[in-house]
Amino acid sequence: MANRQSLKDLQERLAQRLSAAKTEAVTASWLAVEAGGQRFLLPLVQSGEIFPWSAVQEVPYTKPWYLGVASLRGGLHGVIDLARLVGGSGGETPHTERITSESRLVSFHHALGINAVMLIDRLLGLKNPANFSTLAQVPEDAPTYVSRCLLDMQGQTWLEIDLQGLSTEPEFLAIAA
Repeated sequence: MANRQSLKDLQERLAQRLSAAKTEAVTASWLAVEAGGQRFLLPLVQSGEIFPWSAVQEVPYTKPWYLGVASLRGGLHGVIDLARLVGGSGGETPHTERITSESRLVSFHHALGINAVMLIDRLLGLKNPANFSTLAQVPEDAPTYVSRCLLDMQGQTWLEIDLQGLSTEPEFLAIAA
C-alpha cells in the first residue's frame, strides 16, 4: 500500500514539474550569453542550434570578427566572434585566449537564411522580461542591430541583439577586409 501511495506522489510531482516546465518555456524570450565580458540577449525565435566549440578553418582577407568556417553537422558555417563584431572592450582580447570548455557556437535560426554561427564565451541560460527591472539607454556607438539595452535585478547591463536585423546588415554580409 505504501508503494502505491509513493508512486502516486511521484506521478503528481512529475505532473507539476512538467506543467512548470511548459510555462517556463513559453515565457522565456531570450537566450542569455556572454562574449568578451559583455552580456547579450539573443531572441529565441531568431536563434538556432547551440554547438560546442569546433576547430575553425581561417579564411584570409576577412574582417577581424570573421574567424573562418567550421564544419557543423555536415554543413559549413561561417564563424563570427560576437564580442569583436559588436565592439566594446571585450572584443580586444583575441578569441584564442577566450576559448574555454564553456565556449559555444550559436547558430542563426534557419528561417533567417544565414549559414553562420556566433562564438560566445558561455551560456547564461534562458531569460524572460520578468528578469529585468528597467530599460536602459542603448549606447550611442552601438550598432543598429542592438535593439535594446536592459538592466537586470542585480544592475547588470544586457544588450539585446536583433539577429534578423544583423542578418540583413550590409556590413555583416560583406566579410572581405
